[in-house]
Amino acid sequence: MDPRIVEKLLNLAIQIQQIPAPTFAEGARAAFIRDRFQKEKLAEVASDEVGNVYARLPGTESAPPVVVSAHLDTVFPASTDLSVTRDLEKISGPGIGDNAVGVAGLFGLLWALRRSGKQLPGDLWLVANMGEEGLGDLRGMRAVVKRFKHGPLAYIVLEGMALGHIYHRGLGVRRYRITARTPGGHSWVDHGQPSAVHELASLITRLLELPLPAEPRTTLNVGVISGGFSVNTIAAQSDLELDLRSESMETLNDLAAQVKALVKRANRPDVQVTAEAIGRRPVGEIPSDHPLVTLAAHALKTAGLQPSLNIGSTDANLPLSLGLPAICLGLTLGGGAHTLDEYIYTRPLAFGLSQLVSVVQGLYRQID
Repeated sequence: MDPRIVEKLLNLAIQIQQIPAPTFAEGARAAFIRDRFQKEKLAEVASDEVGNVYARLPGTESAPPVVVSAHLDTVFPASTDLSVTRDLEKISGPGIGDNAVGVAGLFGLLWALRRSGKQLPGDLWLVANMGEEGLGDLRGMRAVVKRFKHGPLAYIVLEGMALGHIYHRGLGVRRYRITARTPGGHSWVDHGQPSAVHELASLITRLLELPLPAEPRTTLNVGVISGGFSVNTIAAQSDLELDLRSESMETLNDLAAQVKALVKRANRPDVQVTAEAIGRRPVGEIPSDHPLVTLAAHALKTAGLQPSLNIGSTDANLPLSLGLPAICLGLTLGGGAHTLDEYIYTRPLAFGLSQLVSVVQGLYRQID
């Protein structure tokens, strides 16, 4: 891969990372990408009703298109310090790997294809999509799949820090907001009255006692808890956000039923506990010997990397759940995802970009 393209991609990734883009507030970053698509003189640059940004690199024939997407949003609030540090080996900064370098990869793919001088037979659609993180609930990818349906040869999802992994299986996810409500009161005068915070604390203890199978791998996590007005107030309301995941839909549904049963049993006079579904990521997969998977594995081996077939919770869940050919690929290596110390290594990016170009071009060779 031309090192000038890699350097250009890295510089663009930093520019993207510097634009705050928390889930549901990705507009400024989307506008930047739309402007860059237009400067590249791509066709049909446009946004849809949820804010996804699309651009088309025209093909030479009427072959089916390929859709390559990367999510714009990050887990970090708009107020986060997005300062970046860079040395010869890596770039550090919140969101640089998840997913600024992934979004910049859309342009890296474009530049590399143009540099090769070989036009694709079909259209290449580049999509910067909304709402992959947290409570975004894959809303951007839902709109992408609704638009293209079964038309594309493949959906290829880009993530920044998973080089070497080929995600061809979608991990099932259920998310709930559990709320406890009580009359509340004064910590001294009304001592003995139920506290919403205490009720949820007890419920969390019972949730953590639920048996989770190692096979299929299944997890439970309370990621957020809030409530109460002051240190000397018996809390009248408290909320938690619960994340359930499993490789098996049956196991996930069973775990969700156990959670709902615990919530129901937590209700008593003066204590109301409810569970609201706030996120649902469907399961789905294509076989490990699917031509798209074998193509991606071959591209990695050609780049000198050992492929790892994997399961994950990504935008690829959506097309996979509908039986559509889709994979998620990483562009480089890194660490500290979803923390202020997030970083990417710069040198492996050349391999990741080469892999991506090989997959896109190889899809058309398969149908020749």
